[in-house]
Amino acid sequence: MGKYQNFQQLGQNEKEGTDFRIRWCVGKCAQTVIVAPHGGGIEPGTSEIAEAIAGDDFSFYAFEGIKRNGNRALHITSTRFDEPQCLQLVQTSERVITIHGEGGDDPIVYVGGRDVQLRRRISAALQKAGFVVRTPRSATLRGEDRNNLCNRGKAGKGVQLELSAGLRQKLFVSLTRCGRQKKTTCFDRFVLAIRSALM
Repeated sequence: MGKYQNFQQLGQNEKEGTDFRIRWCVGKCAQTVIVAPHGGGIEPGTSEIAEAIAGDDFSFYAFEGIKRNGNRALHITSTRFDEPQCLQLVQTSERVITIHGEGGDDPIVYVGGRDVQLRRRISAALQKAGFVVRTPRSATLRGEDRNNLCNRGKAGKGVQLELSAGLRQKLFVSLTRCGRQKKTTCFDRFVLAIRSALM
């Protein structure tokens, strides 16, 4: 459990524009939304990855920690994440893919969520592109709870991608704020693999 149980609690104690920011846009295919609920400094690299996957085609949302330090305190667990603009985008979309950060050193993508068919497509595309894909052992990473953000779209099922710290470090020059502005060729390969599975 994080410091805040919901967005109302967070909003009463943290200031938008100083401690956090919200970015979103509606894509050409508004039936698919790519979400980074723990972006910015909370789980570094996730919002940049989500935005690149969305491109101009899919809708995009990111809740980003922008404090100098202590951004982890802004983490609201996925089963409780209820920022209003995010919920509006998610609840009006057929497909929801959430991008998260996991703390392991090995470069692994953990694929979870209730949409088994889409999970298989994304997993196959990532493996074909040379990435290591695993099914999460931990229940907290499986994304199977009906209240999980990825499962709150119209279909009631989505995909949750947990990217290890080891993998995210390969996608950027570094996971610092400046380092995340420079992507590697591995970043492009990762994004293209997922986009190919969604098209």
